Amino acid sequence: MLIHPWDAPHEDAEWQQWLKVHDFGQLVVNGLDGEPPHVQPLHFTYDAGRGEALAHLARPNPIWPALLANPEVVLSVLDDYVYVPGPWQAAPDQPSEHGEPTSFYAAVQLRCRAHVVDDPAENAELLNRQVGHFQPEGGSAKVAVGEVPYGRLLSGIRGLRLEVTGVRAKFKFGGRRSEEVQDRIAGKLAGRAGPRDGAAREHMLRRRPA
Repeated sequence: MLIHPWDAPHEDAEWQQWLKVHDFGQLVVNGLDGEPPHVQPLHFTYDAGRGEALAHLARPNPIWPALLANPEVVLSVLDDYVYVPGPWQAAPDQPSEHGEPTSFYAAVQLRCRAHVVDDPAENAELLNRQVGHFQPEGGSAKVAVGEVPYGRLLSGIRGLRLEVTGVRAKFKFGGRRSEEVQDRIAGKLAGRAGPRDGAAREHMLRRRPA
């Protein structure tokens, strides 16, 4: 992923905060014996304090042999993406039809060392942490070994602790455009009001120099 200086995070807290609410990604694992990589969509919980992401998958998942053979993986998260028409980006001194169309998006790629969790008690703790993140309002029973309703299901999953060893993050939201052009794009995004236009607009305005 190419990251220009104007698209780089201002600080680690920027991408860490973003991952708190963007917690669905794709786990990329090298294939075995020349096979293509495995790409597994999954929910995860990122813990900045521990420098790890937590996830779990069904035990029959075909990803396990490849992951055990090579635990170096990438967790890729992408969201807040929008298409920006060329005329929106035209400089003030050029015809609108000469503007360059582009994409705005936020992306975080966590390089990780995967640790497989098979101990039932550890998996129960891992699942409770995940449910606590995704369902803070409660309403579900705790997972506990040998206890209903979820204890019997623990044998059907394997947990994952993804130890983060490197991070590449990008917030591509017109950072090299002039304030005048950014104001135009912000207005166009507000007017279009597409599914992710509000989030893209917020990123662009938030990242402008104070």
